[in-house]
Amino acid sequence: MMRPMKLAGQELLFGEGTLAHLADIKSKKMVIVLGDDIVYKNGVMDIVEKHLKTAGTPYKVYMGIEPDPKFSTVLKGAKFMLEEKPDFILAIGGGSTMDAAKAMWIYYEHPEIKDLETIADKSKFPKLRGKARFGAVPTTAGTASEVSRSIVITDDVTGHKHGIGNMEMMPDVAICDPVTTLSKPRRLTIETGFDALSHALEAYVSNRANYLSDILARAAIKEIFETLPKVINDLKNMELREKMLNASLVAGLSFTNVSLGIVHSISHSLGGVLHLPHGTCNAILLPYIAEFNSQAPYAKERYDELAKMIGKKDMVSALKEFNKVLGFPSSLKELVKEEDLMKHLDEIVDLSLADGCTKTNPVCPTKDDLRALILKAFHGGK
Repeated sequence: MMRPMKLAGQELLFGEGTLAHLADIKSKKMVIVLGDDIVYKNGVMDIVEKHLKTAGTPYKVYMGIEPDPKFSTVLKGAKFMLEEKPDFILAIGGGSTMDAAKAMWIYYEHPEIKDLETIADKSKFPKLRGKARFGAVPTTAGTASEVSRSIVITDDVTGHKHGIGNMEMMPDVAICDPVTTLSKPRRLTIETGFDALSHALEAYVSNRANYLSDILARAAIKEIFETLPKVINDLKNMELREKMLNASLVAGLSFTNVSLGIVHSISHSLGGVLHLPHGTCNAILLPYIAEFNSQAPYAKERYDELAKMIGKKDMVSALKEFNKVLGFPSSLKELVKEEDLMKHLDEIVDLSLADGCTKTNPVCPTKDDLRALILKAFHGGK
C-alpha cells in the first residue's frame, strides 16, 4: 500500500535571490544554527543579516557543529534554545548542521526526553511546533536535509550513526539559494553531488517507489550527470550551482518519501565505525550495489531505463565511468587500511543489515551479501 507523501513543508523556495524571503518570515525571536564561521567568511551571513534587519527580526546565533554531529552536541544546542526561547529556528549549513538543528529542535520542544532511543521509536516520536517553526538554508548541493524528514545523529559512546525519520521533522521553510554554495571547493562539490546522485538512484529502485517519486528521481539523475562534471571546472558559475542545488532538492523530495537502499546503509555504517566521508563512500559503492541489485528484474529494468536516458550502455559501467571522469576514489582501500576494515567488518555488516534503509532496497541482502559487497568495494571490484 502506498504511503502518504509530503513534498516539503509550508514554503519551498529555490533559485538565485531567494534568501530575500527571510525578510518575510514572521518571528519574535530567531535562533540561527551554524556549523562554523564559514558563512561569515564567504559573505552569506551578510545577506542573511541584511534581510533579518529589514524584517526587524531579533536573533541569536548558535555555532559549533562537527561533521557527523554527536548527541552531546544536540543537547548543548537544545540547552541554548531553552535559554533563548526562539519561535523560529533557522539552520544554515550542510547536512550535519541541518540534521543537528532539527534534533536540537526536538529536545528544545521536549526537554523531558533525555535519550536518542525515544525519538528513534516511531510510536514515541513527539509532536513539534509547540514552541517554534523550523527553516533550513542548505549550503551544499547534496544532503537535501532541507526537504527531508530524516536526521543522522552519532552516539557519543559507541560512535554509531542513528538514522531517524519522521515527517514531523520536515522543515516548515526551505530556501535553496545557490549563492550559499559558491565558495564550496571542488572536492566537497563532487562529494555532495554524489550524495545527491545516490539519493535519486536509490529512490528510483526503492521497493516503495511510485509514479511521482520516479519523475523527481529521473530529473535529478539526468541533471547531475550533465551538470556535476561542468560545475567542478567552473565553481563560481551561478547557473551551474543553481542546477546542482535544484537537483539535490528534487532528489531529496523523492527519497524522503520512498526511502533509500544499501548504498546508504553501508555508508552510514562505514562512517559511524571508521569515520569515512559519506559522499565518497556513496560514490565508491554505487556501481557495486547497482550490479548486486540488478539480479532483481525490476531493478535491472529500471537501471537500464536510466542508462538509456543518459546515453550509456548500462548503469554499472556508467557509474564507474562517472567516478573516473570526476577523479574520485574508486575503492575503499583508498580511504582505509585493510587491517582496520577487517577488524570492524562484522560490526559494519551487522549495522548495515539493521539500518532502516536496508528494508527498502530492491534485493534483501544477507550478512554474507553485505560482507562480499564491502570487500568488493574495498578491492575495487576484484
